Amino acid sequence: MAKKAHGTCERAVQNNLRWQCSVETADRICCFNRHHAEHSGYWRSTGFLKEESGASGEITFYDSVYGYPLFVAPKGRTFEQFVKESDAHGWPSFRDQEVVWDNVRVLKDGETVSVGGTHLGHNLPDSNGNRYCINLVCVAGLPEK
Repeated sequence: MAKKAHGTCERAVQNNLRWQCSVETADRICCFNRHHAEHSGYWRSTGFLKEESGASGEITFYDSVYGYPLFVAPKGRTFEQFVKESDAHGWPSFRDQEVVWDNVRVLKDGETVSVGGTHLGHNLPDSNGNRYCINLVCVAGLPEK
């Protein structure tokens, strides 16, 4: 990814991320990083599981810098199945049908980024197909206006 005004992003992350995600951690992981991640299980320490549930229906996850919709989950599975898989791997885990492909790219090395250059995580395929292991801080944005 080419260097931009703010690391690999044109600007810093939004200052009001959802689920009480850390803006400082988000900025470091999303814009100044190509390989590292928030710590395993970080997503459980946020407000995500207090604010979301099966009653939430499909949840849209937005780019923490640009506000683009990136993932919509759960699709083709229950919220409980989404949480169970995410718990098993330590990060929110999305499948192909949950990716908003107009706004997400997977690079040759598996790195998963938004079209704006935000580092999101990595594609780590398993026996069920592509699994996008994504940093919650990078998809905790609010929709662009």
